[in-house]
Amino acid sequence: MIVRILGEGQYRLDDAAAPELNRLDAELQAAVDRNDEAAFGAALHGLLAAVRSHGSLEPPDTLSPSELILPPEDASLTEVRKMLTDEGLIPG
Repeated sequence: MIVRILGEGQYRLDDAAAPELNRLDAELQAAVDRNDEAAFGAALHGLLAAVRSHGSLEPPDTLSPSELILPPEDASLTEVRKMLTDEGLIPG
């Protein structure tokens, strides 16, 4: 799957990373629901770190359709709240 981190680039990840990403997404969703800034920051950092560690950064001149779009590291809780769906940032 291709995951875009806004302002950073696209990462190609194996589908085997999906369960971990879904778990981290649920933590992020819970932190946003509680309006817990500290937990939100940790959850967002963890989610983006997982994408970076499990994925390989695509060359900047490669444009593939992104299956997931994640906010940048410095996104605010309010910005991320606007991006969330009923399933969080990551459907499934």
